[in-house]
Amino acid sequence: MKRTRFTEEQIIGFLKQAEAGVPIMELCRQGGFSDATFYK
Repeated sequence: MKRTRFTEEQIIGFLKQAEAGVPIMELCRQGGFSDATFYK
């Protein structure tokens, strides 16, 4: 089974911030991942 770098709670937090209007590039910068990873 593949291990993830982020916990489920962190992923949910990123998604909620994106829904709230935080720019995706800003989220990626804060989280340390690429925008391609976000859209995956």
